[in-house]
Amino acid sequence: MTTKPDSPRADLYARVTDAILADLARGVRPWLKPWNAANASERVTMPLRHNGTPYRGMNVLLLWGEAVAKGYGCPIWMTYRQAVELGGQVRKGEHGSLVVYADRFTKTEQNDKGEDIERSIPFMKGYTVFNAEQIDGLPAHYRPAPASQPEPLALHAEAEAFFAHTGARFLHGGSRAFYAPARDVIQLPPVDAFKDPESYAATKGHELIHWTGHAQRCAREFGKRFGDTAYAREELVAELGAAFLCAELGVTPEPREDHAAYLGHWMDVLKADKRAIFSAAAHAQRALDHLHALQGESAHAA
Repeated sequence: MTTKPDSPRADLYARVTDAILADLARGVRPWLKPWNAANASERVTMPLRHNGTPYRGMNVLLLWGEAVAKGYGCPIWMTYRQAVELGGQVRKGEHGSLVVYADRFTKTEQNDKGEDIERSIPFMKGYTVFNAEQIDGLPAHYRPAPASQPEPLALHAEAEAFFAHTGARFLHGGSRAFYAPARDVIQLPPVDAFKDPESYAATKGHELIHWTGHAQRCAREFGKRFGDTAYAREELVAELGAAFLCAELGVTPEPREDHAAYLGHWMDVLKADKRAIFSAAAHAQRALDHLHALQGESAHAA
């Protein structure tokens, strides 16, 4: 079933996509906002629901952007009703932020023969959440911690352990970072060629997301020709997946200059397809889930 252009679901796609296009038009990658913002002095974390469960996929991008745009330091978000149930009250005049929920429901219909058949129908709806900093009266652990001077990040061991557990093959040498599908290897410049350990870990994570696209892993196929629109879609998945992974590992890199050239391609993709950013975020989340599954397999093997 094709979604009508003026349907609520189509409007949600358009609202989110238009907001991201506006950022890209200014040369800003929204998924890197938490690392570029002047007020982001604390470690970047995944946005959390009121019960501590991390948001996933598209909602990570939406809430990261909202947190930076409005200066929130607390990663916890909740609905108005959830705030009330916790004894809190959204302050008068506060405006909520959009998140989306996608799922499927099963509908029983009759075919031409009069037989009952079940059809799976996708749906998506938007709802409003508020950051904990917009709410008075919440229990103490929902209040943001006082600002503190950040200590040098010492997360390299954690990141390297994560990379090692994937089983991916990393080679070092040369001046470029890339994933070579034919050899199924990730090529990186020497470690000392990177500006800092965070940039090294972030680059490793980006190429590792590409690695998940292999036919024996997530079987992701957008195209192989460098520089075309299909390749730009794969680069967008890798950018989002690496952003999610870096946030989980506590790595805060600067954006790679060599990826700025994709901004125009990404704008073309998003203008042509209002669902493209949702698809990219979903692929990125599946890639991340695959890498986490490999962590479990390695732990069991050990």
